[in-house]
Amino acid sequence: MTKVVVRNGNVDNALKMLKQKNAKNGLQKAVKEKAHYEKPGLKKRNAKKEAIKNSKKKQRKD
Repeated sequence: MTKVVVRNGNVDNALKMLKQKNAKNGLQKAVKEKAHYEKPGLKKRNAKKEAIKNSKKKQRKD
């Protein structure tokens, strides 16, 4: 479980930190994947699309 300390009553900053920690842990992605059933073939297709997208992003960065 992810914990975030609210300092000086700054809830907005604490919420921002919580979102960043959840993104790092991959929690948001896991919840999104578990929201509905996805057929294995569709899962493979989406993984391939994401891999292509990430490789193009990496090439642009270089």
